[in-house]
Amino acid sequence: MNLHDWAVRWQLPRQALDELTAVVDRSVAAAGAGDEGGSEAAASTLVRLEASQHGHRLWRNNVGAGSIDGQFIRWGLANDSKGVNAVLKSADLIGIRRVVITPAHVGHVFGQFLSREVKAPGWRFTGTPREVAQRNWAHLINSLGGDAAFCTGRGSLE
Repeated sequence: MNLHDWAVRWQLPRQALDELTAVVDRSVAAAGAGDEGGSEAAASTLVRLEASQHGHRLWRNNVGAGSIDGQFIRWGLANDSKGVNAVLKSADLIGIRRVVITPAHVGHVFGQFLSREVKAPGWRFTGTPREVAQRNWAHLINSLGGDAAFCTGRGSLE
């Protein structure tokens, strides 16, 4: 069961779930506050190494738009248009987690969509439009049974 399913089960309003997510996001950021001085790139490397140690895989999801050889191109997940990208920004790292389902599927391995938005150690959620769009992505992925979150380094995959 993910957070969205739990909230539906207990008939919590969407506003309560959004507030809880903001509190958790701030707590996660505060947990990384002791790592001041690290960069987002270093945190990303640590998260990818940790994922591999757990048997998961994460790849960099570069998102952007621009002209290449005179042709305007958009790249990255959920970057269908400027309007979509303004409200839904896919995470820095995209991948898959191995999951063994029991008891009906004992021994079969399934993949769960895995997504992490990496921030530099010490980062705190402030509610900028970019952060809100990134949080919207996490809500979408989590509501569909995936696992998406903000992170600031190791320990983000438990």
